[in-house]
Amino acid sequence: MKKDIDFSPVTGVKLAIAKEETAAGTEWAVYIINLNLIELKNVMITSKGYGEINGELKKTSTLRHMIDELGEQAVAKVEAIDPAVFALNNEFWVSYYILDQIFDKKFIFTSGSFDTGFIKMIPEIGLEGVLHA
Repeated sequence: MKKDIDFSPVTGVKLAIAKEETAAGTEWAVYIINLNLIELKNVMITSKGYGEINGELKKTSTLRHMIDELGEQAVAKVEAIDPAVFALNNEFWVSYYILDQIFDKKFIFTSGSFDTGFIKMIPEIGLEGVLHA
């Protein structure tokens, strides 16, 4: 049962939502950053958006992503994200293994997270965006 599993605190893993200028225009994506000196295995990421836009409750579909291995001090692109959902709370639940220990953390980018004052250069990926640790 879940209550019997020891979930250790997550350290060295961050999520970023960053923009990249391409020939097609500005594209936003979600990235997972592993700053640990050991690889992560079986990384499962679920994402969903929820909140209120113009007084109406909105909810996005839940997306699930699996990364078999994320190397030490590595970055992986998780999914593209539409800026239209920045008005919502964007929740990412990340679970992974290091050796035989499971780690689990919820990252929430709130609706105000993408105001221009919060967008900074993220050195780990070399793009501008919002970093959540």
